[in-house]
Amino acid sequence: MSNKKSDSDESAATTGTVTTFGTGTARATPDLMRVTISIETRASKVALAYGQAGERVAAVTNSLRSDGVSGADIATSGLSVRTETVWIEGGGSKITGYLATTDLTVVLRDIGESADPGPATIIANCVEAGGDDVRLGGLNLTFADQERLLTQARDAAWDNALAKAEQYAGRAARTLGPVLEITENTTSAPPAYPRVKMMSAPMDTAYGAAPVPVELGESEITATIRATWQLG
Repeated sequence: MSNKKSDSDESAATTGTVTTFGTGTARATPDLMRVTISIETRASKVALAYGQAGERVAAVTNSLRSDGVSGADIATSGLSVRTETVWIEGGGSKITGYLATTDLTVVLRDIGESADPGPATIIANCVEAGGDDVRLGGLNLTFADQERLLTQARDAAWDNALAKAEQYAGRAARTLGPVLEITENTTSAPPAYPRVKMMSAPMDTAYGAAPVPVELGESEITATIRATWQLG
């Protein structure tokens, strides 16, 4: 019997692959802020509640525009009118008034330390313009150019995967050949919630809306890849 190996047997013995996962992260200070501002008005009649809500919304949007917010960055995201009732024993439910609610989603694009006015002042001016009918909802910090950060995260993820593959190939006394497959999974970190520093307004200005400073902090975007190389 011959012990000579065929070319195909030798090829099978020398071929192989190595697969690694790489993770990369890019961190930056958010440069875009989305704020939800709600206006709630109560009245004895539907038309009156609806009309008052319109007046308050107009006051808030005028305040935003006067502070330099573009009309394209002010959007109505909710509008409703509902009844308010009380339960009377023996008499059932009785309507006591109507509540009109309007939600505005506002995008603030100039939120850095040099912004004038800054986001805290813009929000405070909205509160003052709308009065006691204003409600502040969610605040979301994000990035205007998220793709730029994703590019940085991808580069870091590739470097991480390549370093692992080179280490494994070296330990196996092999070399890395061509890349056979790359699979990407990108995820954005949860929205950065602002750290708010509380401050009290002096008594002589307590009737106004004192700005509450918002610290932007940092947020991150992560990219993960799976890459397979042929071994030489």
